[in-house]
Amino acid sequence: MSASRELDEVARRVAGAARDGEQVEAYVVRSRDTDVKVFDGEVESLSVAEVSGVGIRVVADHRQGYAWAGSLDDDVVAETLADARDNASFGEPDDQFGLATPADFAGVEPVTLDLWRDELLQVPTDEKVRIALELEAATKAADARVRGVESASYGDAAIEAAVATSTGVEASARRTACSCYSFAMAGEGIATQTGYGFSVGRRPADLELATAARVAADRATRLLGAAQPPSRRLPVIFDPLVTASLLGLVGAATSGEAILKKRSLFVGRDGEQVAAPSVTIVDDPTLADAYGASTHDAEGVPTRRNELIVDGVLKMFLHNVYTARRAGLTTTGSAVRGFKSTPGVGARALHLLPGTQSPEQIFASVPEALYVQSVSGLHSGTNPVSGDLSVGATGLMVRDGAFAEPVREITVASTIQRMLLDVVAVGSDLTWLPGGAAGLTLLVADMQMSGS
Repeated sequence: MSASRELDEVARRVAGAARDGEQVEAYVVRSRDTDVKVFDGEVESLSVAEVSGVGIRVVADHRQGYAWAGSLDDDVVAETLADARDNASFGEPDDQFGLATPADFAGVEPVTLDLWRDELLQVPTDEKVRIALELEAATKAADARVRGVESASYGDAAIEAAVATSTGVEASARRTACSCYSFAMAGEGIATQTGYGFSVGRRPADLELATAARVAADRATRLLGAAQPPSRRLPVIFDPLVTASLLGLVGAATSGEAILKKRSLFVGRDGEQVAAPSVTIVDDPTLADAYGASTHDAEGVPTRRNELIVDGVLKMFLHNVYTARRAGLTTTGSAVRGFKSTPGVGARALHLLPGTQSPEQIFASVPEALYVQSVSGLHSGTNPVSGDLSVGATGLMVRDGAFAEPVREITVASTIQRMLLDVVAVGSDLTWLPGGAAGLTLLVADMQMSGS
């Protein structure tokens, strides 16, 4: 499906205004967002926003200029184009500056994806508030040990985008997504633990409130009585939510932008065995189940399946047009941006290819392990160049194939490189999350757990 005709026409009009010797790109966006947060049966915050804007890029004499505006008014758009031209005249020259052309994606046909649900825009705000209140009530009722709900929320977004260039590229895409979240607080005596549950979909009718509430309560109550264990080395099983966060670190390290700036642990390692043979990491925005899915990237280039690590071997990096040209390659359709910035590089649907073992089978495969349910300080505790990782964690011990005692106030440490090589089992429970990554249960053979 294409974005609204208005966005297409604005983009084409701007691109068509290119002068001799210059390239012009317009990236036009309209988004409608709702965010509701409730607490103790009352609305704590509510925002409903509609934003329209355009970002214009001009390349002339190997110099690039950019300007943006939060309006699609004709006069404002014309002024923004003039500002981009003016900014280009002051830019530093770079022989690799240039917009996407059809030659950059020759032979790559865009997929057809059904990512838009009109129903989301037809649901009144009062109904969205009701969803958040119902989720809070369901979480409280899920277990007698749930003392309260730290927060319950509903959010949605309907995003349309169109891009056109004077070099012959035109594309548009649109998608809807919504989600609900609940943070349960469970307690016995003076101790309180929290747990997180969620549900995502393309429209409110897709949301499973009962499941989100039950998961939040289960994740909170199973941590009751948590104590700090003694320090030692042992196998670690990561919860799917944690795996998705760790995968985000790997995705950032496979960005062509990070590679060119030498800010990645994978610099100079393409073609090497960087993970266990069971590890295949893919970014595939053509998968409709992924909430970051899109037919085209932010430069109008068709998206495609990019296999970053295959059977443990580092095969490729993600690129937009600029980073690909700097590397002597072609774009992988991985440009990401908002209308207020020039394109960066990023994954939209990053995931590990699932294995054949269920979480229960993975639990039973080791005599004892640490199950990491949540982590803190992930980005501050990770060095993207050296790969060193040390993060706070909460979870449970696993023995005899089942959860044992809960643990808290621990730190788990290793390096990303070592963790990838030490992957023993990849779960079958692929779980798509809001944003650009999916999670699953993951078993790593050996990490340092620091406690008492």
